Amino acid sequence: MIITDTHTHLYSESFDEDRTEMMQRALNANVKRLFVPAIDSTYTAAMLQLEKDYPEHVFLMMGLHPTHVKENYKEELAHVEELLQQHKFYAVGEIGIDLYWDKSTLGMQQDAFRHQIKLAKQHQLPIVIHCREAFDEIFEILEEEKSDDLFGIFHCFTGTIEQAHQALSYNMKLGIGGVATFKNGKIDQFLKEIDLEHIVLETDAPYLAPKPFRGKRNESSYILKVVEKLSEIYTISEEKIVDITTENSKAVFGV
Repeated sequence: MIITDTHTHLYSESFDEDRTEMMQRALNANVKRLFVPAIDSTYTAAMLQLEKDYPEHVFLMMGLHPTHVKENYKEELAHVEELLQQHKFYAVGEIGIDLYWDKSTLGMQQDAFRHQIKLAKQHQLPIVIHCREAFDEIFEILEEEKSDDLFGIFHCFTGTIEQAHQALSYNMKLGIGGVATFKNGKIDQFLKEIDLEHIVLETDAPYLAPKPFRGKRNESSYILKVVEKLSEIYTISEEKIVDITTENSKAVFGV
């Protein structure tokens, strides 16, 4: 039984003191496929080191995170382009729009999102979308860009059933993590209406730890709590949840 964490920030500073032990806990829990999203160029060296340290388990993405789209975003996008030409990556991500922290950068975020979608198509890679308080803005761009070669994952999906169906209409899978275990998470109320073939598992570690770790640092081994919750929602075995979601991840990332 191989569990896939499709979104984990293993290079985060919050793991600096015990990264080796944290990685071992994940591997001991059979979390053996770990997909690592990019944030900006300052993390590139740490990501490449992780891949070197765990070549059989760590798979990297490249992209510019929407909350890091600043005045220098065109330089950052040039870095993304350069790395995509030099190195093997498994997705362009995480990319998208975040209007929770700063609405003033919307224009730049839209430009960066469109540009990176085009890069993903050029390199025949999936995209991994970050969406916070920006479903309408994200859907507007996906509607413009939709095509057979646009596909990927709506990371940390927290929308409504209607938004879930719209996301699926753009060839996206839904990334489900700790929020599914929250009492006020809401997605657990309709998730069973979404066929499991559209779901992948994630932690977003070190963020959004599932119950009973909510409020604490998240890590990839805690994905077992998400598996447990989905088993309860879909009323099928945990093994089946793991098998289906790992196959779904293979369909997206091609590995």
